[in-house]
Amino acid sequence: MTSAAPLPIPRAAGSLPFIGHALKMRDNLAFIDSLRDTRQPLIEIVLQPGTRTIVVQDPALIHQMLKTLAPTLDKGRLYDKLGQLLGDSVVTATGRPHVRKRRQLQPAFAHTEISRYVDIMRTEVTATITRWQPGQPLDVREAMVALSLDMLAKTVFAGSLDDAVFRRLRSDLSVVMNGVGVRLMLPDWAERLPLPFNRRFDRARAGVRATVNTAVQELQASGHDTADMLSMLLRAIDEETGKPLTGHQIASEILTLAVAGTETTASVLSWALYELARHPRIEARVLAELDHVLGERDITLDDMPRLPYLNHVITETLRLHHPGWIVTRRTTEETPLGPWTLPAGTELAYCQHALHRDPERFPDPLTFHPDRWNDTTQEPPPGAFLPFGDGKHKCMGDRFARTEMVTALATMLRTIRLQLPHNHTIRQTARLTVRPHALKMTIHPRNHPPTQTPH
Repeated sequence: MTSAAPLPIPRAAGSLPFIGHALKMRDNLAFIDSLRDTRQPLIEIVLQPGTRTIVVQDPALIHQMLKTLAPTLDKGRLYDKLGQLLGDSVVTATGRPHVRKRRQLQPAFAHTEISRYVDIMRTEVTATITRWQPGQPLDVREAMVALSLDMLAKTVFAGSLDDAVFRRLRSDLSVVMNGVGVRLMLPDWAERLPLPFNRRFDRARAGVRATVNTAVQELQASGHDTADMLSMLLRAIDEETGKPLTGHQIASEILTLAVAGTETTASVLSWALYELARHPRIEARVLAELDHVLGERDITLDDMPRLPYLNHVITETLRLHHPGWIVTRRTTEETPLGPWTLPAGTELAYCQHALHRDPERFPDPLTFHPDRWNDTTQEPPPGAFLPFGDGKHKCMGDRFARTEMVTALATMLRTIRLQLPHNHTIRQTARLTVRPHALKMTIHPRNHPPTQTPH
């Protein structure tokens, strides 16, 4: 007896001739959430005329896509566009080039290197806090973007650039990072228009490449190891040529790292600070744990596993407020997915934001509840919780990112307290990442008593 053919993949409601679901995507998070509510394992959306995108919603099928089917998939249009904007890098590469680039960069994220980075990260957080004025409102997301960019730039270039060059690089990286999110959503032809936005982006991108090229040439000429990530990248060898990476290759990796790492880290830190301000009892437990483990000393890499509750707070933030709202893949050949067979060239996507809020896997999903991660026997099934992706393209900087978050929160929370306006709720918006909109909080020294308890 032959098995029954699978049901056709349904198309999401609201598709219009010529524009597909473009109007629905004006509120992309609500649209993605509405797809989850259909309970369809696969559902088709149309993001641009002539191109069908299959949104994979069943965790088992997502797991199959990211693990079993990985050799037959490339990364899809989102990453194609990112490669066009920033250059070929480990984030945008697929197949054998991805494996090669991953091997080249892996030493930069080794335990010994991250241990050195912690001192740099902590120094940048402390310097940032000293610039904040007590009693003044703080645009939290903008502050976290600035902090994340400073931590990254100092980690990459700690000993390689003088202050003036570093400030220029930092400014150029900020322009590139803010511009990528807009350009990813624009058609290719719009990038060629002589608009001020395009010219500013192109100048900043060229500036980053020029700065990196100069730093590479000076380091190569001096033969010094400056104990930063740039020195580590200079020691990497291209497996195909047997030669060190070029300045252009290193600049592409740094540009992509800045965009992919800074924006996501800033969003998670912003949401974590928001939730801690809303939940004073959770914040008090974090502070008690920090006091017990650290006492009066600074945090180090060895302390990371000794702070389980703070780690649960970060994990719960990654669940409830994951910065990624859509991740793409594309079939390169006829590909089986569950009972369906997809033709070559099919765009696939999954959404961590919707996946992590599924009430079937996470009871009371809209409640911020770090203790849900205490019971290891209740872990979500494979494919249901993907804070850093999965499979061969899983984020290689996951440990680096978690170290940044723990270091930043541990350092900030022991020094300052951020207070929300009374009964203030922040809405989320999805651009390059899912970020809090207009999140402003008041700065107080940690020993300053609260004027009101946020609820």
